[in-house]
Amino acid sequence: MLDKFKGLKDAAVSRVKTAKSPTDDTRYLVALDIGTEYVKALVGRVAEGEIEIVGMGRAHQGLSDMQAGAVADIGAVVENCDKALNEAEQEAGVSARGAIIGIAGELVKGTTTTVRVARKQPNKALDLIEIEKIIKLVQQRAEAKAKQQLAWELGGKSIEVRLVNSALVGIEIDGYQVTSPIGFQGRDVVVQLYTAFAPLVHIGALERVAEQLDLDLLAVAAEPFAVARSVIGDDQSNTMSAVLMDVGGGTTDIAVINDGGVQGTKMFGIGGRAYTRGIERDLAVEFDLAEKLKVGLSQGKIPAGKTATVEKALKKTLDVWINGVELGLSEFTKLDHLPHKILLCGGGSSLDMLMDRLHDADWYTKLPFTRKPIVQHIHPDQVVGITDMTGKVSDHTFITAMGLLRVGLDTVQYSGTGGNTVKEKIDRILHV
Repeated sequence: MLDKFKGLKDAAVSRVKTAKSPTDDTRYLVALDIGTEYVKALVGRVAEGEIEIVGMGRAHQGLSDMQAGAVADIGAVVENCDKALNEAEQEAGVSARGAIIGIAGELVKGTTTTVRVARKQPNKALDLIEIEKIIKLVQQRAEAKAKQQLAWELGGKSIEVRLVNSALVGIEIDGYQVTSPIGFQGRDVVVQLYTAFAPLVHIGALERVAEQLDLDLLAVAAEPFAVARSVIGDDQSNTMSAVLMDVGGGTTDIAVINDGGVQGTKMFGIGGRAYTRGIERDLAVEFDLAEKLKVGLSQGKIPAGKTATVEKALKKTLDVWINGVELGLSEFTKLDHLPHKILLCGGGSSLDMLMDRLHDADWYTKLPFTRKPIVQHIHPDQVVGITDMTGKVSDHTFITAMGLLRVGLDTVQYSGTGGNTVKEKIDRILHV
């Protein structure tokens, strides 16, 4: 195993030697979407607050490399990431070191926490120091809530978690909604903050992957949050409301956006591989053949005699999946109603039967939708502030990786000391 890690380390060094180093006035980022089925690597060039994708690579994962969206075999995942990175960097012609890696799985908890603070000096204008104290208080309460939820799910077992993402949803002062609280007076301050926490053991595995690849890990991002960032952008007046679903190989990640703010994220462990396993089990065939039958069904490339049996096997898993969607969305109890726009991404959403079920069935009637949802895939052209220069980032399966680049841009913008607007100062507090 040590020899294997050494070989991968040498390969990482080799990438540095064969690819050009970025110039001083140019910054490159690499996004690693380490999925259950594929690793996707995107190299992006930061230019005037936006990103141009200049390199793309992809490598297939083995059946035992990942488990429900989490790393199960560090050595194997490092090897797969190295292949994807090498392909992306060769195309880009540069070696990107600053990396953003996505994290998923049922134990990643993202929610919006609301805290009301009664100020002792209501006539005193709010300043940045007081806002920072309030934000830290909200984050502490959210962490305690995440630990409590995980302990309950794990039968009382306590595990360590770490904050991976934080975003301001809204601030009210004495019932008055404000976009920038600095300078306002008032007694009651209500802060809504989205936070995502992940188990330390999962984050540690990703840090080890980055270390073996000789990457500087800029951020670990909850993948549904990254997808949300990809479609929201930086527009302060963005009032977008939508349900986002990232259907991967091992998990389905849901994010709800309301009036431009992330209300929360939910994940459950059913993705594309569960459908393949259903075919494997019901038709008594090998996994690889089951995968070909699943993909072939949507492409019209399987024998007519097998169509009915494949559809029957897929329907069983689809029934369980749609129940998971209903359960996840039912937990957004703080919203009066759910957004009627549903946007999907991820390879698992390529299954025609899944899209048809969301389009045509009446599953949504059990949830607080005001009307029948509009269901569509997210297209790369809809991602804010990111342009593909390779011509290869062409469909919904790349949205998560693009969202990770968006999180990387946020991190780069707010990790320095530059930027003196109130929004930039608050964003730096959230990204510490």
